[in-house]
Amino acid sequence: MDVLKTTIVPLAYLLSAVMFILGLKRLGRVRTARRGNTLAAIAMLIAIVATLVDLGTVDYQWILIGLAVGTLVGAVSAIKVPMTKMPEFVALFNGSGGAASALVALSVVWLKVIEPMKVGTVADAVGGGAQSFTIALSVLVGTLTLSGSVVAYLKLAETISGKPTLLPGRHVLNALLVVGALGLGVWFAFMSDDPEQLRTALLVLVGVSFLLGITLVIPIGGADMPVVISLLNSYSGVAASMTGFVLSNNVLIISGAMVGAAGLILTKIMCDAMNRSLANVIFGGFGADETTGKGGGGEYVNVTSAGAEEAAMILEDAQSVIFVPGYGLAVAQAQHACRELADLLQERGVDVKYAIHPVAGRMPGHMNVLLAEADVPYEQLIEMDEINPEFKNTDVSIVLGANDVVNPGATRDKTSPIYGMPILTVHESRTVFVVKRSLGAGFAGIKNELFEADNSLMVFGDAKKVLTAIIGELKQAN
Repeated sequence: MDVLKTTIVPLAYLLSAVMFILGLKRLGRVRTARRGNTLAAIAMLIAIVATLVDLGTVDYQWILIGLAVGTLVGAVSAIKVPMTKMPEFVALFNGSGGAASALVALSVVWLKVIEPMKVGTVADAVGGGAQSFTIALSVLVGTLTLSGSVVAYLKLAETISGKPTLLPGRHVLNALLVVGALGLGVWFAFMSDDPEQLRTALLVLVGVSFLLGITLVIPIGGADMPVVISLLNSYSGVAASMTGFVLSNNVLIISGAMVGAAGLILTKIMCDAMNRSLANVIFGGFGADETTGKGGGGEYVNVTSAGAEEAAMILEDAQSVIFVPGYGLAVAQAQHACRELADLLQERGVDVKYAIHPVAGRMPGHMNVLLAEADVPYEQLIEMDEINPEFKNTDVSIVLGANDVVNPGATRDKTSPIYGMPILTVHESRTVFVVKRSLGAGFAGIKNELFEADNSLMVFGDAKKVLTAIIGELKQAN
């Protein structure tokens, strides 16, 4: 048993850490993402088994019950949750990770200090000030991740308004909540030596942290949810890493730090794609422009519409086509129809590509996942910086439910809330089909100049029905 704990368990932790790193690296590419996910899952299994061995005598009854319930919930969710609800699903995942970290930290205090009614500070009970303050931080970050993720879920599910809710003095309120939470953490960790006071401090800390998560996310608009989800993912990783310090578990420290760092890097990428600063995301309040600029408002006066037959006639003469997927594609579940149209065009010798904007959809990589479900070839998925130079030489661009990420106003209207945001330059194509149900605005709530462009044709309707109709027209033409 000594050999197991001193040699085998550390080696198992090292192996799982290496596998986590390799799995994360493979998740960076669509082609290898499934293998990376499988590798990380195996690494987690190794880590769990090693941890159980390291703990020695444990009550396996509750562990097996938890394993069974978790497996059942995960399996059913993975099968039943549609692709359109995946952003909400990911938000709940982040919240669950934060909640788990906070509950573990709370349980350590309960078992070592409150339940045995020991007299002395938490630092005395858990082996040091750093350890005790880490417990407080784990509760803080884990709880705000939970509440922030719940708000993100409610916004994505449209249970509450997806528009920014700008609370009066929100920055001052957030600053006070952060200072208050940290003050409670210091008092909890180093100053109080009464179990009843500790219990009260923990409850207040949980309440303050829960409120902080709400106030950080509630001012954020639905268009910025990809940024929010990646940031909350980072928070959940940080919380897990802190829990690793609480439990003195090296593999949890490493894996949590990796998730936190990866989420932060992804957040930076999302911020660049939205033309926002990282500080603006962390302190909340983005997603709404508080200036009085026009931002491209007003009615549409020069919109040209077309039907499936006209679109098919133009596609018959096209030599190059770029599909631009957006959230409307996900809502309509039109990815398979999109792939079918692309295959039909390729059979006619047309060069087909897909332009992927980093924040298209409701979560990072949403469009990549959606198109991968339809077995779209990986090499046809082209990122924004690489695809933008090709639009000017493209015969037809087909915009499927995207709005703000293709708005030319972001490049030339200085009064627009999205001015400076990098966009897909579809307006440079010879012809642009914009497939939408209506002329409704995107989450930025502004007019899209693309709809009035001379080379744009609005094809109104559900994306799946429109694409299916175009496919039918092209087949009849053969």
